[in-house]
Amino acid sequence: MFSLAALPGLSGGWGAAPDGDAPLPASGDAPSPASELSKAVFQHGVASGDPLPDAVILWTRVTAGKAGAVAVTWQIALDAGFTRIVGSGALLTDEERDHTVKVDAGGLDPGKTYYYRFIALGGSSPVGRTRTAPRGRAGRLRFAVASCASYAHGLFHGYRHIAARLDLDAVIHLGDYIYEFGAGQYGSARHYEPAHEIVTLADYRARYAQYRRDRDLQAAHQQHPFITVWDDHELANNTWKGGAGNHAWPAEGSWEERRAVAQRVYAEWMPIRERGEELRGAGRIWRALRYGDLVDLFLLDTRSWGRDRQADPGDRAAIEAPARTMLGRDQEAWLRAELAGSTAAWKVIGQQVLMGQLPQDLNTDAWDGYPAARQRFFELLDEERVRDVVVLSGDTHASWAIDLAPAPLDPARYDAATGRGALAVEIAVPGITSPWLTEEQARAAEPLFLANPHVKYADLWRRGYAVLDVTPERVQGAWFLYDAPERPEVDEVFAAAFAARRGESHLVREEAAAPAIDDPPEAAPRVS
Repeated sequence: MFSLAALPGLSGGWGAAPDGDAPLPASGDAPSPASELSKAVFQHGVASGDPLPDAVILWTRVTAGKAGAVAVTWQIALDAGFTRIVGSGALLTDEERDHTVKVDAGGLDPGKTYYYRFIALGGSSPVGRTRTAPRGRAGRLRFAVASCASYAHGLFHGYRHIAARLDLDAVIHLGDYIYEFGAGQYGSARHYEPAHEIVTLADYRARYAQYRRDRDLQAAHQQHPFITVWDDHELANNTWKGGAGNHAWPAEGSWEERRAVAQRVYAEWMPIRERGEELRGAGRIWRALRYGDLVDLFLLDTRSWGRDRQADPGDRAAIEAPARTMLGRDQEAWLRAELAGSTAAWKVIGQQVLMGQLPQDLNTDAWDGYPAARQRFFELLDEERVRDVVVLSGDTHASWAIDLAPAPLDPARYDAATGRGALAVEIAVPGITSPWLTEEQARAAEPLFLANPHVKYADLWRRGYAVLDVTPERVQGAWFLYDAPERPEVDEVFAAAFAARRGESHLVREEAAAPAIDDPPEAAPRVS
């Protein structure tokens, strides 16, 4: 049972601060914790990510406006007061990395909560809280799952609630962490910086900087490690391997240059592990993380690595082409090998777009537009006898619980009551703010989608996130949703929960979300 210690100093407010996206107050037990200097130096808070049993990525940005190289010290400890420091170091950052700092802190113990901070230019960062992955036997894991945070569509209530939860091992973010649009192009509740669509290196850096000044997003990063993949809007809308729907040539330059810039800034600003040139050079984010014997987590890139161009919904020949790919052959081969070799109780796949079939509204940007690629995934599971697979999806701005079956509309091949014929299950999460339908439209459309026997749950208008609760016997997805994210007083509600038992590949509704894990005696002070 792990420590649920929360950090002092997390903001109690909503969204951006009244004085224009001011940062969180700095945490307590650090040099000059509440000084204006500390707040000036670390305006974008701290973050951690990609936990291993013995290491975790630590991130911050030095924001004092100093040109040239800046010396930064980092520390990681077993307590928020830093009386038991277990790792430290010093490094330089400069304009080449936009003054961001990323440390792969190693030599840690598995399944343990740690606290970290940075010191630079006489100021100290807020104290961050993170957690390593377990090694060996793991009795329970819990992840928040989020996607699609359009800054222009409202306040980040979901991040605020995720930050307040003390029972998470990590946050899995499935992409659309930022949006590339200009002011007024998609949403108008908050104003974008810069006001135009982002294209250049300076543009993408400014947009991440604006997002990371949001107090709710800062709080979520400060409290939990993040495991992230990009979707399309970190680059441009409807990205594929050779371009994007929202990229105009020659007015916006070459796609290759814009993609390289977007991926470079993602590597600078996100707490994702960089191995050589995989991320910064080649743009590879597909990878695996192990959580003991309980979960193998596979993160895919269904966007920029191997995806063929989206086809027009009426072009059936292109859509049904046998060679059509979503992942690219190399990523497909990697996924096959990883799944075939996994001995974890549950194989969890974090990826961007909806996999389950929705014949009422063919979305050629999702797996419905790549049926041959989806069929190869099903064949992989069948041929390698891979069971107990959970697919996590974002992108649709809606909540879904779906049995993944090769032929879900054929009663001879799939039984909705027992799950016979299903090979995996899908838990899809809504946007933190990004909308799809209005409430009225959703009420009319939801029965049409639920008429598909494999679609167990659909909420097409509320925003929020899901919590994935995993034990050796079962996995549960629970949705926590809210409406009107532009209103600061809106609170979340528990909306639904569905679970699958080991060996069944079939989702069944449950009456309540799994209860919160009890606070152990050694817990540090809770959020003040």
